[in-house]
Amino acid sequence: MAALEARGIAVDPELFTAEVEGINEMREGIPVLTRVRVRYRLPVDPAKREAADRALGRHVEKCPTAQSLKGAVEIEASADWGEPGAG
Repeated sequence: MAALEARGIAVDPELFTAEVEGINEMREGIPVLTRVRVRYRLPVDPAKREAADRALGRHVEKCPTAQSLKGAVEIEASADWGEPGAG
């Protein structure tokens, strides 16, 4: 959220959601977490979408959880910026 706010993008905690999926692979008979997919949802003004995409592009390098998992678990981040006031 801080990366978005730093770019002048208002973040309403009631509208900011994430869907997270963990992918496991079997290794020597043990399920091991190997990938996490995160899809953020937040209404963003079309004029601010490029800035939001830049923030998303830096997500993995700035996210404490992603940094903790670095080298062991691949992190994929994407976003649906939606339209403010829609839905």
